[in-house]
Amino acid sequence: MQKSKSLCLAPWTHTYLSPQTERRMCCASRESAQNFAQYIDTSAGTGRYIPITLEQHWNGEHMRSVRQRMMAGETLPECEVCNDQLLNTDVYRTYFEHLFRHKLPEVMTSTAPDGSTTMQPVSWDYRFSNLCNFKCRTCGDMLSSAWESEQRQHHMIDWTNPKNAWMQPEIRQEIAAFQDSQIEKEFSDAVEQHRVEEVYWVGGEPLMYEQHWRYMVRIVELNDGGRVYARYNTNLSRVDYGGRNLFRNILAHVRDWQLCASLDGVGATGEYIRTGLDYDVWLANFRQGLQYSSHPRQMRIDFTLTLPGMTQVMAIQQLAQELGVQLLAKVVFSFSPDIVMSPLVLPKHLLHPWLDELIDASSGAMRDVLVHLKSRPTFDEQWPDTYAQGLAKGRARVLQLESIRKSSTSMADILSARPAVLEWWNQHA
Repeated sequence: MQKSKSLCLAPWTHTYLSPQTERRMCCASRESAQNFAQYIDTSAGTGRYIPITLEQHWNGEHMRSVRQRMMAGETLPECEVCNDQLLNTDVYRTYFEHLFRHKLPEVMTSTAPDGSTTMQPVSWDYRFSNLCNFKCRTCGDMLSSAWESEQRQHHMIDWTNPKNAWMQPEIRQEIAAFQDSQIEKEFSDAVEQHRVEEVYWVGGEPLMYEQHWRYMVRIVELNDGGRVYARYNTNLSRVDYGGRNLFRNILAHVRDWQLCASLDGVGATGEYIRTGLDYDVWLANFRQGLQYSSHPRQMRIDFTLTLPGMTQVMAIQQLAQELGVQLLAKVVFSFSPDIVMSPLVLPKHLLHPWLDELIDASSGAMRDVLVHLKSRPTFDEQWPDTYAQGLAKGRARVLQLESIRKSSTSMADILSARPAVLEWWNQHA
C-alpha cells in the first residue's frame, strides 16, 4: 500500500509530552504552544496552566486535523523540521515509517473522515521532568533543572514572559500534581496493559529519572521486553541506579535498543559546549555499552553541530571510527538570530570555505549534514534587519555564561583555531 510523502505514522502511533506537560505530535513538531512556549513552537502560550489528558489530546481537534491533512496529501507546516531537514538529513518521519510501516493498513481502516482514530499510541516520549545534571549551551531551563537553578540564582529569568510562568511555585505545584495523578497513570496503564512497543527516553537526563528505571524494570518483569524497542538520548554520565545497570539489567532483555550518547566535542571543547560533561567518564560508560551491543546501530555518538563544534568535526569522526560505531549528526536548532551557537550565525564568506574543507574530509551522516548546511541561508540572509541586534544579544549571553560558570575554556579560545572567525567574533564585542 502506497502512502503520500507527507504522511507520517507518528499521529497514529506516537505521543509526546514535555517536562512542562505540553503535548505535541512529536518532539520535532512545530505547533502553537498550549500553555508555555517550547523552543521550536510557532506561537506563545498564555502562561496559564490548563493541562489536557492523553485522551483529550489524542482525538482532539488538532490531532484530527493533522491526520485529515496528511491523508489528503498536504504538506504540513507543523512538519517543517522534517520537510526542510532543519535538524538532520535522516528525518524523524523516516524513523516512524521504518518502525511502524506494517501498521499502514490499520491507519487507513481505523481513521474516520473527521480524522479521529481507534488506534492507540504504542510509541511513547514522556519527559517526566526537566531533571538534568548538565547545562549544555545549546539547551535551556525547560529541559534542564541545572539550567533552571542557574537562571534563578543569577536572576536571569524574565518573569514578564508567559513562557516562564511554569517556574512560578504555584504552577510548579500544579504541574507536579498533574504528573502524579494523570501522567504516571497514563504511562503505567500502557505498561501494565502491554501497549508499549517503542519508548524514547530523553530528558532532562532520562537516566536520572526514577520513572525510567521503574517502568523499564516492570516491562522486563512482565516479559514484554521481547516486543519493545527502547531508544535513548542521554548524556551518559551514569549507567547505574539503585543497584541496577542499564545494559545488564534492562537493555539485555529487550527486543532491540539504540542509545544515542550526546557528545558535541572531545576534551575541553566538548566540556565547554556541554557543561557538566566529564569526557573520561562518558568514554568509559560508552565502552561499557559496546560490550553489550550486538550491531552498530545500538551504540551511537549523537553529535549536534555548533559554532564551536565546527572545530570538532574531524575529532568526532575519528572517535567514531576508533570505537567502531555510527555517528548521528545534526545541527543545533535556530529559529532566531540570537542563537550564536549555530554555525549559521557566521556570514557566508566565513562559513562556506570552512564547510568546504570539512566536507572534503568527511563522510556518511556528518558529510550529509555539512552539505545540507551549506544550502541553508545564513542568519544575516534570513534576518537582515535584526541580525546585528541578535548577534549582539547572543554573544552577550555567551560571555555572561562564561563568567558565571568560570569557564577555563572560552568561545574565543576555541575559535582561535580559525583566525578569521576569531577576528569576526572579537569585532562584535
